[in-house]
Amino acid sequence: MRVFVSIWRLRFLLGMQYRTAALAGVATQLFFGLIFIMIYVAFYAQGSANAADISLEQIVSYVWLQQIFLSFIMLWYRDNEIFQLITSGNIAYELCRPFGIYSFWYAKLLGQRLSAAVLRCLPILFVVYFLPGPYRLQAPPSPAALTCFLLSLLLGLLLVVSVSMLIYISVFWTMSPTGSTLVISVAGEFFAGMIIPVPLMPEWLQKTANFLPFRWSADFPFRVYSGQIPVREAIGQIPAQLLWIAALLAFGGWSLRRALRKLVVQGG
Repeated sequence: MRVFVSIWRLRFLLGMQYRTAALAGVATQLFFGLIFIMIYVAFYAQGSANAADISLEQIVSYVWLQQIFLSFIMLWYRDNEIFQLITSGNIAYELCRPFGIYSFWYAKLLGQRLSAAVLRCLPILFVVYFLPGPYRLQAPPSPAALTCFLLSLLLGLLLVVSVSMLIYISVFWTMSPTGSTLVISVAGEFFAGMIIPVPLMPEWLQKTANFLPFRWSADFPFRVYSGQIPVREAIGQIPAQLLWIAALLAFGGWSLRRALRKLVVQGG
């Protein structure tokens, strides 16, 4: 365990060096957040969302939380170093390490996402809490809601990294990251509510989103924060997050072991 904590720490510290890129990301995320909120303000002003069970204030919180924790939830966030290791044959060096590749990569990806979030979330939070209404990020309805949100957000991060691991593992068979990255990231972001919030989807599409693991990474914690999902109901749903994480970890570990059994590294 100490080895993987050290790996996570090194990757985290490495990611903290990219401050200029983080500032550029802050400006970009603030811009897109405001654009999306303007669309929803117009949408609600026209009475188009009267049948929705989520208020404009909750949608605004939903959008800002997407931007604040974008590095936690985006599936297209990629580590090209891992892709190059697989496609170039340098994966042979990884196999010489005295510990499992899956855990090693998982710790790296976790540290990478956490460092990006730390650099960006505080500046965005500082800005969006002082915006005029209806563009302001509202505080959670209670300390219990905030605590439940933080727990579900961290579990959502573990789930996203577990899904991302499947993208890297798929390259052992495809030898190209493009296809699997596009398919999984597009489907994952849509059903996580990052394109259209899940409560605004048609009922049949909401049922599909609820059946898949993606909504547990973003939609669920963000609705807990805004109070759209009450704390008591959220506590009852957190075990579903844990089950999905366990299932994805087990499937990812099995897939990687199967890929490594058929691995051929040429050259010398």
